[in-house]
Amino acid sequence: MTRGNQREKDRERAAARNGGKGKNKEDGLTPEQRRERDAKALQEKLAKKAAQGSGGGGADSTNKK
Repeated sequence: MTRGNQREKDRERAAARNGGKGKNKEDGLTPEQRRERDAKALQEKLAKKAAQGSGGGGADSTNKK
């Protein structure tokens, strides 16, 4: 029994399980818009982490070995 197209069939089955959604980079944005969106998300993430870190005492950040 040959298995030449096993990978392709498995991809089809996985797509069917996921409802057809998969690795699709086509979100309607230009690379520049995507870069701006990602930069904004990163800034928000860093601000949230900084706010969380400053209120918690900072024991984790000072005791690194």
